Amino acid sequence: MTVDKAAAIRYKKGQKAPFLLCKGRKHMAEKLIREAEKFNIPLVKNSELLEELIELEPMEAIPEELFEAVAEILAFVYSQEGRMNL
Repeated sequence: MTVDKAAAIRYKKGQKAPFLLCKGRKHMAEKLIREAEKFNIPLVKNSELLEELIELEPMEAIPEELFEAVAEILAFVYSQEGRMNL
């Protein structure tokens, strides 16, 4: 699998905002994808959102203007996982 960029987001109930957990380019992006697959973490492709996320620093809160796009992804992931505490 060839991946140019990847990012992982995290949200915990009670937090004000989701945050960028980690990001990577090229080899690091491929490693992030492999780790997600290893732990059965759902992968979602959203190139436009990824371009915005890759500019953030790890552990940085997601900007409010991206909340809607991130919320859609989190809702999808939670529905796939059948749990709300990822």
